[in-house]
Amino acid sequence: MHSTFSKSDIGRASTLAMGDAPAPGEVWLVGAGPGDPGLLTLRAATAIRGADLVLHDHIPARIARAHAKPQATLLDVGKRKGAAPVPQPRIIARMLDAARAGKRVVRLKAGDPFLFARGAEEAAALTEAGIPWRVVPGISAGLAAPAAAGIALTRRGVTGAVTFLAGHDETGGLPPHDWAALARAGGTLVVFMAMSRLDGLVLALLAGGYSAATPLAVIAQASLPGQVSLTTTLGAATLAARREPLPGPALIVIGAAAGQRLALPDLGQAAVARRAFR
Repeated sequence: MHSTFSKSDIGRASTLAMGDAPAPGEVWLVGAGPGDPGLLTLRAATAIRGADLVLHDHIPARIARAHAKPQATLLDVGKRKGAAPVPQPRIIARMLDAARAGKRVVRLKAGDPFLFARGAEEAAALTEAGIPWRVVPGISAGLAAPAAAGIALTRRGVTGAVTFLAGHDETGGLPPHDWAALARAGGTLVVFMAMSRLDGLVLALLAGGYSAATPLAVIAQASLPGQVSLTTTLGAATLAARREPLPGPALIVIGAAAGQRLALPDLGQAAVARRAFR
């Protein structure tokens, strides 16, 4: 069996800095996790402390302020429910300009940089420009939100597969997923960025073969002090969401796992999270 890695791939990896923080002229794509400061990785915290410029999403803004050195420049470039105050091309241009000027740059992203966070686009642009970069994985909301709501995405005898889906495409509409194939495969669906398209999502899944009785859960502001969740069924989801509107951002979990939430013990975690944000 032959390796699929070329010598150029190996050489590229070995030229990157092996320290805990960006070197001058480097850009690190850093995952901040779902929002709870305690879920930030040690490597991510060290990277932020070593940065001259932190381009951060809206959710990890407090994390950026808590860990960045006093002289660092912090810029909020996050997107908010259908709006992008700072367009993606401008974010990339700012990263490139800062790196070319010898700055240590961190692009701090909510969740994980390579899971519905456009990190791949930024990495491709950096590679094309010849700017060294590294990625620091983060805990995705796709994992953290269900766990915080007591939902085990996989469970022996219940479900052994998980599919992560984008809830909208580049035009803002519902993506052309193979809904029938998803229904045949079963397992758990975890849908990002879909609350504003919930009606279309429900109709597509029902038309694809899902039962109206399929459990569905919505988790909003996962891991944050304001976390709330709603458990219903696919057939009743649209009406339930209208009766109990949830704050963003929210994640949708569909499948048997969503109907078997575990009762989480009250350990005062919300109070701890609130103290962490002060």
